[in-house]
Amino acid sequence: MADLSTRWLGFTLKSPLVVAACPLANDVEAIAAAVDAGAGAVVMPSLFEEQLVQEQLAAHRFLDARTDVDAEARTFLPDVDVFSMGAEPYLVQLEKLRRRVDVPIVASLNGSTPGGWTDYARQLESRGANAIELNLYDIATSPTRSGADLEDQQLAIIRAVVSAVSLPVTVKICPFYSSVPAFVRRIEDAGARGVVVFNRFYQPDVDLDLLDVDRRLVLSTPLELPLRLHALAILAPITGLSLACTGGVHSGRDAAKAILCGAHVVQLASILLERGPAHVAAIREELDRWLCEKRYVSSAEARGVLARGPYPEPHAWERLNYVRVLDGWKPRTFGGVSHE
Repeated sequence: MADLSTRWLGFTLKSPLVVAACPLANDVEAIAAAVDAGAGAVVMPSLFEEQLVQEQLAAHRFLDARTDVDAEARTFLPDVDVFSMGAEPYLVQLEKLRRRVDVPIVASLNGSTPGGWTDYARQLESRGANAIELNLYDIATSPTRSGADLEDQQLAIIRAVVSAVSLPVTVKICPFYSSVPAFVRRIEDAGARGVVVFNRFYQPDVDLDLLDVDRRLVLSTPLELPLRLHALAILAPITGLSLACTGGVHSGRDAAKAILCGAHVVQLASILLERGPAHVAAIREELDRWLCEKRYVSSAEARGVLARGPYPEPHAWERLNYVRVLDGWKPRTFGGVSHE
């Protein structure tokens, strides 16, 4: 058997397979099953500042309505099943996970204001989070807000959170920056310990029958993995950050690809939602089998072998390879007519 242990965010994990931010973390026993099957760490779903603000405003409106009816209602508080009243349910779940499993628990945070980011980060630290994942999910919709403005704001948030807590901070980014390598370098300079590639952006469809936005969640597929592999191969030689791959890893062989390109860990969500948390074991076994077949004694030995620096043909990850792929395309022929 190969040694699957890895270093990530300063922790030594028993395997590079990490439960990604997803609804599984809402079920303590599901997470326990994933850890028993070989998961090395767990990332909780994101705590969204906007959601908490909306819940608090709804609670205030509820109390105001009760106060108008009965003066004694000033002392009335709604049941916690009606309103969460802040981050407390999330913090309680964090504590339950920490008690139940003996692997690092990473709390995920998505704030909308600098004060919100730092305040909730401190709360997560005080309740036992081992690390914090900043989910930089920000959709540019204003024509007056430039890409540089957005990046500067996000970097200010990273610096604020890093300064507010003593925990390692990793940053989950999207693939749509003008230069992902340059932005990752700035993330490292801001004090983060890791980066996660890539966030799956909200991509609503259109319901033609209802003439409405279709908000259904679509799970990832392995077809999404190559975008992550390319980024990992470019980033691995130029940063000292811990690299995580999320999106498109559905098998042990997928995990091997990410590790070869430079990932310290791979985060699993969609495949576990489809097949259950115990499926981590099958992914782990396939990864171990592949490493042994290729005579790697550990996942650490395989890490970065195909990254842009060590790989004998670094141009495979660059523009030149795009030209070669196009030159190698063979048009199909139908009925004696060539179609390109």
